[in-house]
Amino acid sequence: MSQPTHPQLATSAAIFRDGKVLLVRRARSPGKGFYSLPGGRVEFGESLAEALAREVMEETGLVIDIVGLSGFREVLPKDGVGGHYLIMSFAARWVEGSPELNDELDDFQWVAPADLGQYKTTEGLAAILAMAQDLAG
Repeated sequence: MSQPTHPQLATSAAIFRDGKVLLVRRARSPGKGFYSLPGGRVEFGESLAEALAREVMEETGLVIDIVGLSGFREVLPKDGVGGHYLIMSFAARWVEGSPELNDELDDFQWVAPADLGQYKTTEGLAAILAMAQDLAG
């Protein structure tokens, strides 16, 4: 599959449950081997909230309550390799379900935000998580 030639809009969720946040490890590119937040591309005609709820359900099997926008991250191609993504990140609370692994994710962890440094994470995750934690309370 070739990379799109224009920026892609995506969403991600910092999902909090009992004082911990859900990290998922990507099983394929982009981000293979890195822990990140669940999420994915926004489809045409879909609101950010609809896309986020759908992507989280598809990736993890979780139902969430979206609290609010916690920031954004822009991923640019490096040396002409990779895609260009604008990722709108939201704070959310777990409602129901248990995380499930699939072809996109090969591990998940509920992590205390203070322990984030023990994981190989995507760039900018700590800053997004700090803002999300303030929103989620």
